[in-house]
Amino acid sequence: MSSVKNQATGLAAGLNENQWSQINQATAALNPQQLTWLSGYLAGLAQTGQPAAAPQLSHHAAKSLTILYGSQTGNAKSVALEYKAKLDALNVPAKIASMADYKQKQLKTESHIVVIVSTHGEGEAPDDAVALHSFLVSKKAPKLNDLKFSVLGLGDSSYEYFCQTAKDFDKRLQDLGATPITDRVDCDVDYDADVSTWFETVTHQVKDELGTKSSQSVAPSLGISAEPETGSQYTKKSPYCATLLESQKITGRDSVKDIRHIEISLEDSGIQYRPGDALGVWFKNDVALVDALISELGLDSDAIVTWLGEDYALSEILVNKLELTQSYPTFVSQYAQSADSVELNALLDDKSVLREFLAQRQIIDIVRQFPAKITAQQLVSSLRSMTPRLYSIASSQAEVEDEVHLTVALVEYNAHGYGHQGGASSFLSSRLEEGGEVNVFVESNDNFRLPDDDNAPVIMIGPGTGIAPFRAFMQQREAEEASGENWLFFGNPNYTQDFLYQTEWQRFVKDGVVNKISLAFSRDQEQKIYVQDRMLEQGQELYQWLEQGAHIYVCGDANHMAKDVQDALVQIVIEHGAKTTEQAEQYISDLRRAKRYQKDVY
Repeated sequence: MSSVKNQATGLAAGLNENQWSQINQATAALNPQQLTWLSGYLAGLAQTGQPAAAPQLSHHAAKSLTILYGSQTGNAKSVALEYKAKLDALNVPAKIASMADYKQKQLKTESHIVVIVSTHGEGEAPDDAVALHSFLVSKKAPKLNDLKFSVLGLGDSSYEYFCQTAKDFDKRLQDLGATPITDRVDCDVDYDADVSTWFETVTHQVKDELGTKSSQSVAPSLGISAEPETGSQYTKKSPYCATLLESQKITGRDSVKDIRHIEISLEDSGIQYRPGDALGVWFKNDVALVDALISELGLDSDAIVTWLGEDYALSEILVNKLELTQSYPTFVSQYAQSADSVELNALLDDKSVLREFLAQRQIIDIVRQFPAKITAQQLVSSLRSMTPRLYSIASSQAEVEDEVHLTVALVEYNAHGYGHQGGASSFLSSRLEEGGEVNVFVESNDNFRLPDDDNAPVIMIGPGTGIAPFRAFMQQREAEEASGENWLFFGNPNYTQDFLYQTEWQRFVKDGVVNKISLAFSRDQEQKIYVQDRMLEQGQELYQWLEQGAHIYVCGDANHMAKDVQDALVQIVIEHGAKTTEQAEQYISDLRRAKRYQKDVY
């Protein structure tokens, strides 16, 4: 009705039907920000009677800072949004975009950019940064002599390719002639302080060059999808205090794995999440582990220590604030100074040996192996901040409403003569009682979403706890009565002990929600069989699904499974698509760019 009324008003103002049609076509694809700018442009045109030159998105136009982020789990995106908010508060003109949505050719028109990017897998760019990363190293990349830039990398120093993607962007932009605003900053997992310093440094360098938004007119950013900070009030820094409803073991008595189905209440929080999102869980370290560490070092649990400007009792800060169940190079470096151990210091000179050493030890193992006399403050200063653990959400709110479900594998093993447990997994599985409180937040994952088209087929590959998001996917597709076919590949050691959510998947099949399930139980026969083997066995049908527009999803282990699945996909395309290896790899790359090949791996 409103469009008819508007047309009548337009015709009354002297517009003919052809002009009205042209206006509708020209404005149909514009977003509210662009429409607002256009209304001002037209108002000015009406006053002057002279047509204005079209805005040029080049370095000759009003300058602004473009924030580009590449994020796999959401951290880089959160940092980018935080920086955009700070610049807005200072009235510094800035735009923001995911690298996945950024038009690559626009890069040569920029005056100032910052790149905020994580590193994925073995030095690989996160999925939403792959296209821009590839473009920059290609012959198509333009000279960028007029560009000023800065790069912020997010990573984990425990891994070999620490912040490799950030290093790649930094080097390539300089190779293309761009000038660094400031040196690249590579952040470890406890990155808040480094990020804050980087914010201040970059802002100080660019604010005079960019001026303020009130003093200049910035053309609409047609090639960039601005993303205002929206969603829940609860975040990583300000989590919601939720209640544990249930922690139920869902593997059999004789299983080699202890996997739990966790249900958490979000009642009255107003928190919303989507299938594909993750739940961030803040946990507490085991009191018994803390007591053992304090005892090994001969310290007083009530000793007062200072951390981030506040005073704490030693036992309190070790339980609630510091990372004990994962080891990291910074601890070894600082502890080695106190231990005065030749062997420990030698580890620091060989990064590959150090990584292997750390992978097999928790903090207390290092202390036991290399005893030292240190003060409580020295211990605290050598440890890094606890970071929340992210778990793929195993439920859809269309089904569970104000609850959130997780599928958690309890990390539990013996090493160096002692029993060990994972920090968050043991907290959720055994130490937190039903009715107990746990601080949580939702980490949005736009790189792992169901197709917008309900008719699109879906292929899900999720061995072990990788099945979690696919339970959410099927709950959602069932609730929406999506007509697209669904195919699950699932694997675990034994059928009788480890078929997670078996009755639910059988019901999905019975009700026609799931059309096909391919199972790979590795220890049920002499020769081990994995999901990638089932994929190859049914390669022809899988390729047909892809040719019919299927979206393929992979969730689970990044180090081995995800690589094996990728190799299997390439082999399937070669064999059943009659393509060369290079063509098959391009086929898979095109699927990823079209967001039809998405991974949630860890």
